[in-house]
Amino acid sequence: MRYLFIIQGEGRGHMTQALSLAVILRRQGHEIVQVLVGQTPHRQIPDFFFKQIHAPVTTFEAPHFSFTGNRVSLLQTILMNFLPSRLVAFNRSMQTIHKMIEQQRPDIIINFYEMLSGLTLKRYRIKIPMIGIGHQFLLLHKSYPYGRQLGIRGWLLRLHVWMSSQGCSRLLALSFYPLPDDERYSISVVPPLLREEIIESSPTSNEGFLLGYIINNAYASEIRAWSQAHPEQTIHIFWDSQEHPQTWQAEKNLTFHKIDDKLFLKFMQQCQGYITTAGFESVCEAMFLGKPLMLIPSHIEQQVNAFDAFSTGAGIISESFDFSRFINFIKENKFNNTAFHSWIAESDNKFAYLTHIKNGKNIYQQRIKLAFIQRTSHAGSA
Repeated sequence: MRYLFIIQGEGRGHMTQALSLAVILRRQGHEIVQVLVGQTPHRQIPDFFFKQIHAPVTTFEAPHFSFTGNRVSLLQTILMNFLPSRLVAFNRSMQTIHKMIEQQRPDIIINFYEMLSGLTLKRYRIKIPMIGIGHQFLLLHKSYPYGRQLGIRGWLLRLHVWMSSQGCSRLLALSFYPLPDDERYSISVVPPLLREEIIESSPTSNEGFLLGYIINNAYASEIRAWSQAHPEQTIHIFWDSQEHPQTWQAEKNLTFHKIDDKLFLKFMQQCQGYITTAGFESVCEAMFLGKPLMLIPSHIEQQVNAFDAFSTGAGIISESFDFSRFINFIKENKFNNTAFHSWIAESDNKFAYLTHIKNGKNIYQQRIKLAFIQRTSHAGSA
């Protein structure tokens, strides 16, 4: 089978998911013929992705978040992405996506939560089956409790998830734990897509330092302030700042690193605990390695991820980089990741079955609906 990937490029999570799925599909004898990545002006696609995907990569301009200080501004995000210049750019992007699909003629398209994918399929009436993959698709699941009581922000988030699901015949919702499938919305619940390097990286150690990953560089000043007040605690932070060298010694005990896949994995294996803005993929990696988590969400999607991860006992949620509170948590708690390991072990079988066509025919019916928008009263704690 010939597969074409379309990936949201905001952060590194969707790209590492794509790398992991590519390995699974190739193990089954399939081919990745083209990869399309939605790029934003303030994010750079990390070098490790180009080196490891082993397929031609084409980028296009995609919608992205707008920040006010450390937090995402929902209003600014909406207004910015509907500027005439942005709409013209998105039109060019859909033309690029259509052109690549026409050139490669894949058997199946895999959409890693990129909204322009479905819009392109509908605009050009493309009949190739598309499968959507992402943790966000759990928000459409009838049994998923998080994100239901967040008012207009939650409604808009689910609307965005629904828009990103358009054109998909089946949604594969990545989850920290098993849930029944929701056939009403063509949702199959599947394990996270972890990189082989993570799965093969045991045993781990505790070298006493804290590790962090931030996609909003405005957090740097807050982290520096804490490290200056606590020189005894070593901290390593990964980011994608273009204004600093590959390795920046901000304080004697604080080092910032540009995103480096191998170095990040090494530090994840050795760290005492992991601090993150609650991006799904790196949370899963920390859980698999048994590393305690401090979750500091900067927008509503990460807030939902944080509530979900917190429910497993893997870490704490914080509104700031309160490392002192996190250190106390590490001393008093230990996360048992045995059930999570068992869930991850099901990945190959589930994805091999759910991302193929039987007898040359699409095994899924297109029936992703808008009805979830009306289910705002569904029970939930977040």
